[in-house]
Amino acid sequence: MTKPVEIPDKPFFKAGEICKIAGIQSYVLRYWETEFPQLASNRQEGGQKVYARGDVETIIHIKKLLYEDGFTISGAKKQLEKEGLPEGKEPPPAPDPPREALEIEPRFAVKQRPVIEEVLSELKALREKLTND
Repeated sequence: MTKPVEIPDKPFFKAGEICKIAGIQSYVLRYWETEFPQLASNRQEGGQKVYARGDVETIIHIKKLLYEDGFTISGAKKQLEKEGLPEGKEPPPAPDPPREALEIEPRFAVKQRPVIEEVLSELKALREKLTND
């Protein structure tokens, strides 16, 4: 029997983080996504898959069913259904990207700064107009 897995206190996780937390390879996670409709990843704007905290718990539970309890994939699916984890749940909404992801890369900032500042100024004016109306 393995020790309980500690899941960091945050709402969303990237696939690589889940693999480290659960102790599985990324190809295993991708395969499980095809076999277990309960796993609902979503993609951020950049294409990065993200998973809700509940998905991490489900993945850890699937690992336990398969590796410790000796279930087959089919048996684990049935067990999850029996436990009340229905197939095809709604995927979580994609979280907003981290603030630092919105920053402009320095190599582009020098050439594009005047254009970006103009667009930013226009956006601020538009926001001001919308909030005053």
